[in-house]
Amino acid sequence: MSTQRLNAISQSSQRKPSITVEEIRRSELFGSQVFNEDRMTQYLTRDALESVKNAIFTGSKINRKMADQIAESMKSWALSMGATHYTHWFQPLTGATAEKHDAFFDLLPNGRAIEKFGGSQLVQQEPDASSFPSGGIRNTFEARGYTAWDPTSPAFIYGATLCIPTVFVSYTGEALDNKVPLLRALHAVDEAATKVARYFDKTVNKVNATLGWEQEYFLIDKSLANSRPDLVLSGRTLVGQAAAKGQQLDDHYFGVIPLRAINYMKDLEVECTKLGIPVKTRHNEVAPNQFELAPVFEEANLAVDHNLLLMDVMEKVADKHDLKVLFHEKPFAGINGSGKHNNWSLATDTGVNLLSPGSTPMKNLQFLTFFVNTIKAVDSYEELLRASIASASNDHRLGANEAPPAIFSIFIGKQLSEVLDELEGVSQGKLSPEEKTELKLNVVGKIPEILLDNTDRNRTSPFAFTGNKFEMRGVGSKSNCAKPMTVLNTIVAKQLINFKIEVDALIAKKSLKKDEAIFNVLREYIKSSKRIRFDGDGYSESWWKEAAKRKLSNNKNTPEALQVLTSKHTLELFQEMQVMSETEVRARQEVELETYILQTQIEGRVFNELVNTHIIPAAIKYQNAVIENIKGIKEVYGAGFKKQAVAQLAILEDISGHLEATRKKSDAMTEARKKANAEPDVYKKAMAYCHDVRPYFDDIRYHCDKLEQLVEDQSWPLAKYRELLFIR
Repeated sequence: MSTQRLNAISQSSQRKPSITVEEIRRSELFGSQVFNEDRMTQYLTRDALESVKNAIFTGSKINRKMADQIAESMKSWALSMGATHYTHWFQPLTGATAEKHDAFFDLLPNGRAIEKFGGSQLVQQEPDASSFPSGGIRNTFEARGYTAWDPTSPAFIYGATLCIPTVFVSYTGEALDNKVPLLRALHAVDEAATKVARYFDKTVNKVNATLGWEQEYFLIDKSLANSRPDLVLSGRTLVGQAAAKGQQLDDHYFGVIPLRAINYMKDLEVECTKLGIPVKTRHNEVAPNQFELAPVFEEANLAVDHNLLLMDVMEKVADKHDLKVLFHEKPFAGINGSGKHNNWSLATDTGVNLLSPGSTPMKNLQFLTFFVNTIKAVDSYEELLRASIASASNDHRLGANEAPPAIFSIFIGKQLSEVLDELEGVSQGKLSPEEKTELKLNVVGKIPEILLDNTDRNRTSPFAFTGNKFEMRGVGSKSNCAKPMTVLNTIVAKQLINFKIEVDALIAKKSLKKDEAIFNVLREYIKSSKRIRFDGDGYSESWWKEAAKRKLSNNKNTPEALQVLTSKHTLELFQEMQVMSETEVRARQEVELETYILQTQIEGRVFNELVNTHIIPAAIKYQNAVIENIKGIKEVYGAGFKKQAVAQLAILEDISGHLEATRKKSDAMTEARKKANAEPDVYKKAMAYCHDVRPYFDDIRYHCDKLEQLVEDQSWPLAKYRELLFIR
């Protein structure tokens, strides 16, 4: 075993179990580091509190005088919590979060010092941040980029810093982040859904999109992780022979959580609770060392912020436990990767989940309205939803036997399919009293009973109805949920607007009653969106053929998937819904393509490093040992030594063959990378990396993994899967 591996494993074996976190009632701890409504009630004046509430509920602006009051109160609370700095916490197009810390410190004219934080520092700042990707919206020398306070997401104390969630925009007003488009999409779906909800309840004044993410991740020992350049630089193992035991026994799934992992989880949950992240569920996932946590559902904007904060907290807590968190969608070959399932619904300010059936036919008609409109929205924009989850890392996972395929379809279950089929048969125009009774009581009225027994899930479906919500299963584990949530809420908003126009037109022109008009429109939607519904095996070849007949997209890689962003259909959608301008959409497409290129380029460079400085030297060293052994046999047996050295000669030949192939493939990959780098067009460059560079990765890996099987254990320089995948 190599010295580096030996040292890493030795450190791993000496780990002591973490000190058990003291049991605390989480309800008492919840939000203790958050400037939430309780804190605001305590620190703000009545007028200031009302100003913040109005900004949250109606989007009204907070005037400068009120901003000064709020900032002073926020500072007083932060100082009482031990904070020394503040930051505008934002989401650039890197997919992660960003922050620049400033001290609550300033000098007075007389040379004395003072803790200072005013309304101008709270509401808006100019952090420069010119080096973040912008897709051409701003040049590096154009430094003005502004962060502006988002009062809908409460400030919080993280470490010794007051973090203020903000948006990030350019000097000319374009969104430079993932939060601005999300907020616009949430506003659009709020307005559209509220108008439709008032068909059923006139008291509805607001509809919130809700999100409950399920975060999957791997935990491995920090020393072992740091011993592997590929894990450090790319987040995944580029080479590695599968361990004899992986997930084939299914014994890890929902099994007893390992001691180091449970101690980590306890500490993590305490930190999350303080920060107001309502984590609730924890369990072992399918693969060894793979786990999942999930929160209580929240308003989508806050849920997105909490997920991004969570990932940072997870890494910091893991470091204290001498562990490393892997968020890459496919960190290990041969076992399941990780996703981040996005469970989405719509909830009114009257406390009603619009995707949950009720106790009366009218409430069930409301459910059907939002249910069918969501299906119709996904059918109209399935290719755009696929693009929203596209990334270089997620390409490794989508379509494998652990994640949904790249073809978007919707699973609703046999019973609900039968309900929609019956609704499809509803006659057009006015309904007779008998038809209306039959429809409402015998079809719509049975929905709660149907859903009671229809709780199964189709894990091969990218978009599945799971009782009172839709689950978008293809989102990658390290992705920012803002991207798929922006798309989903935008397309649903657009669809609900179209629905209301059609229903109102039928009521006006045909003198139909409201419920008759709704049934008529829903009937047409059910018929026109039938192609998107599929309850079978999404992995089957027969489905791929059937999907092609239905003219559903099947964009298997990121460059192809991202092309839809600049289609006329997409650009018109985002502009009409005032979610993104054409400039903002094109910028995001360019940023996503550049990210794909750079991530693939980094992996290619890491491959070269592994091959040239780790694997080939180790294989040659062992090859020399085999040669010396053969020489010794020849000295003993003379001319007939070959009969005595059959195994050694075979090993020598195998090593030589794989060494030659490894070097040849690695050199060819380097040349392909150089050729791709010379391509000026970003899409063609991404396609070159996809089709000309990435295929070499599997070829190189094959020969490297064969060498791992041939070279003696003590000579192999990289921590092996059997060492990485089982927490000690």
